[in-house]
Amino acid sequence: MSGTTTAAVRPSRAATGANRWVVLVVLCVSLLLVGLDATVLHVAVPAVTEDLRPSAVELLWIVDIYPLVCASLLILFGTLGDRVGRRRVLLLGYALFGVASALAALAHNGETLILARALLGVGGAMIMPATLSILRQVFPDRRERALAIGIWSAVAAVGAAVGPLLGGFLLEHFWWGSVFLVNIPLMLVSLPIGRMLLPESRGERDGPWDVTGALMAAGGLFGVVLGVKRLGGGEDVTGPLTLVPLLVGVALLVLFVRRQSRRAHPLVDLSMFRRPAFSTSVGCIVLAMLALVGLELIAAQYLQLVLGLSPLQTGLRLLPLTVAAMAAGLAGARVLRGLGPRRMVCAGFVLTAVAVVTLTAMGGHDNTPLLLTGFVLLGFGLETTLFGAYESMLSEAPADRAGGAAAIGETSYQLGAGIGIALLGSVMNAAYAPALDSVPGVPASASSAAGRSLGEAYEVAARLGGPAGAALRHAARDSFVHGLHVTLLVSAGLLLLGALMALRLPRVMNCAPEGAGAPEPAAQSPVPLAKSELPAPRAAGKPTVSA
Repeated sequence: MSGTTTAAVRPSRAATGANRWVVLVVLCVSLLLVGLDATVLHVAVPAVTEDLRPSAVELLWIVDIYPLVCASLLILFGTLGDRVGRRRVLLLGYALFGVASALAALAHNGETLILARALLGVGGAMIMPATLSILRQVFPDRRERALAIGIWSAVAAVGAAVGPLLGGFLLEHFWWGSVFLVNIPLMLVSLPIGRMLLPESRGERDGPWDVTGALMAAGGLFGVVLGVKRLGGGEDVTGPLTLVPLLVGVALLVLFVRRQSRRAHPLVDLSMFRRPAFSTSVGCIVLAMLALVGLELIAAQYLQLVLGLSPLQTGLRLLPLTVAAMAAGLAGARVLRGLGPRRMVCAGFVLTAVAVVTLTAMGGHDNTPLLLTGFVLLGFGLETTLFGAYESMLSEAPADRAGGAAAIGETSYQLGAGIGIALLGSVMNAAYAPALDSVPGVPASASSAAGRSLGEAYEVAARLGGPAGAALRHAARDSFVHGLHVTLLVSAGLLLLGALMALRLPRVMNCAPEGAGAPEPAAQSPVPLAKSELPAPRAAGKPTVSA
């Protein structure tokens, strides 16, 4: 977002004094709103499957459409906020989020739920870039901003934790649609408070807003991730519904890059990618989220379908991951100053890989100490990685390109989450399905149906009954555990690749405070800014450990 993302043009009462911490609270509520929706659905997937009976493709869309739409539109709404006002876009995002949540709660079929989740993605894309831009405006001092980002990151982890726990509690007492209704009270509180307290800000209008470029970026990102998602669902790469989106998406992104490189005032300053630290940080964010989100969804299924835990118990089992992520977020600024981005991000990747390998000891029976250890290491390692990568990325961007850097970081986060579900889901399916083709006494049609998912395998086994049904159920559970182990090992490999990639980051950071609105020399690497949404658990958060 070249030149359109400088600090606020007009001063505001919320930008100075103690009020900036009140603004931080409002922005944290925004993050909580998005983080809840990214994680609350995970524990509800079995209930949604039982009630709406979506096909395997529809179920993937229900889970994936939110991060895919959100990732596709971040650049569009981030640059639009610089033009018409970031607070205005943020408040409109709140309203859309509330309406879409009500639609999702009342959905009676998979198609309606997919539409509602897509609208939630639009709302999320309006909220996230605006919150980071406002946070940078009201915290011009880097030391304070690092502390604020740590608090923000911890809240993201809380959102990731509250999502599964709240979702589990609601599923114990109400129908699955209630997990979406929790967004509405937050929206009703956030709208009036945000209108009163948040400062309005716009970037410098040094050129026309490139509407065509924004739409090209949105269409390209959506097409690419859609194609990858279909591949993750086991679709043939030569199929028209897979190949066409991939080709169209790649073509649009290539045209977008060429368009931006030729414009005097581009939406995104692509020259930032020539800086090794910037491009490396973006790659680290993608790899971290890619490894996390798919595992998170699979872990929720393991806890419920293999170990037989209730949704509420599943949320409680994932809670240590979130608590560890919260601790890492709060300690992030101090750790970053002490270790520097290179060692911090490398250590985070390695710690996360150790956690993933530890979890390969999971089997068909509950092992509470093992899960506790693995989830704690996973939460702390991933949040450490994401915090360091975001700080390094944003510190490498010139001050007048901070908004563009934020949009790229958010897009990388969401893109990594969407591709992670597709890629690791594909690995899981490839390892799970073959073992069910030769179960004694089970017809080929039943084996084929059971090979789509563990939940369907249990349903087919119940219909078969007798020795054949019991054999199918046992084989499906064992095959799912095997597939989980394979997926964990693939994830560990991706994490170690991220650790190697992080060796290109700067070793140290200059912690000198930055004057409000003062430009930063490109050669310095001050204590950065970060975004810290975790996934859910964003793992937590923002999966947290989040989408």
